[in-house]
Amino acid sequence: MSTCYAARWVLPIHTSPVAYGWVEIDEGRVRRVGAGAPPVKAEVLGDVAILPGLVNAHTHLELSGLAGRVPPAASMVDWIRALIAERGRAATAGETIDVEAVRQAARVMHETGTVLVGDITNSLASISAIADAGLDGVIFHELLGFDAADPDVIVRAAWSRVDAALEAGRGAADLRPSVVAHAPYSVSPGLFAEIAWAARDAPLAVHLGESVEELELLRTGHGAFRDLLTTLGVWTDEWTVPGCDPVEYLDRLGYLRSGVLAVHGVHLHDAGLERLRDAGGVLVTCPRSNEWVGAGMPPLARFYASGVPVAIGTDSLASVGSLNLFDELAELRRIGPDVSAASLLDSATRVGADALGFGADYGTIAPGRKAALIAVDIPPGTADVEEYLVSGVRPAAVHRLGA
Repeated sequence: MSTCYAARWVLPIHTSPVAYGWVEIDEGRVRRVGAGAPPVKAEVLGDVAILPGLVNAHTHLELSGLAGRVPPAASMVDWIRALIAERGRAATAGETIDVEAVRQAARVMHETGTVLVGDITNSLASISAIADAGLDGVIFHELLGFDAADPDVIVRAAWSRVDAALEAGRGAADLRPSVVAHAPYSVSPGLFAEIAWAARDAPLAVHLGESVEELELLRTGHGAFRDLLTTLGVWTDEWTVPGCDPVEYLDRLGYLRSGVLAVHGVHLHDAGLERLRDAGGVLVTCPRSNEWVGAGMPPLARFYASGVPVAIGTDSLASVGSLNLFDELAELRRIGPDVSAASLLDSATRVGADALGFGADYGTIAPGRKAALIAVDIPPGTADVEEYLVSGVRPAAVHRLGA
């Protein structure tokens, strides 16, 4: 038998909000959506908005144990130095990845409305936590190596690791593998090219245009990132200064392709955004983290005006106070008052699902889609439901429906 929910508002996302709408669900998928009297007996939810579960397109769940341990910094390089120092102290003390913190973070994501995640991981320690929390998504096995030798060997080994880890830990969750590069300042050109060549059909991701120091390194070969790489003992004079912006650099390496997730993009210029758009890429914005690490605030209105699809991520608990995507939406509303609430909600659902390769199942309320829906309590008399949803939603107001 089917289940039907009726509510003050239904937000299909790909169409306008439906006042006094209903959603019929059959065998875990949406069967019908409409307005007015439901076609079958319905559970009347009252003053709530039903919308698709949210998509957190960029997290680092394995860093959850560092919550509160790496303070905000004045610059990206300063924050990275502090992160490295904290991880070094933890290793010296015999601490490993805090698996329980990872599990708790994944559960909280699920409880606050996220259904789909793009998780960046070096250790692959987050897989079972994501699966046990009831989340689907992409496991981006991230590689670093500015002075990497034998990139083909490194990439083949990485694919073997992520395949084996998913086989052991995904359970019933739909978790898909990818092997990706960290950033232009931490990955050699050869490793970038090899990752792109071996990508299968998986989405690629990369931290890109996040800081002024990254742009300086690519343009001149000098600056704070070169100093950091030298201190870490990984700088190599064999690296050729590209003398270009980050997006062009990816293009030269074969990494700029349809579906690539360019994460952060705070300092991408208009030409770079247009090049990313024309290549079929997606920009993933994480404004709370950008402010925390000293990268600056993303030019949100420019992102949307460029026409590049914009998805949303929280980044990690090492650089934000929560992994609640409604908190990220509230920050986006604060810094982007000229961006429509409908566009922000689209970014948090449909665009993110498409970016992770799950658009056939997630991101909208439409016949055939998974019924991974949430209901959010709405104050009686709310006229602009979209604006309300991006202005700060309490965790207790979010409820899971359907699958």
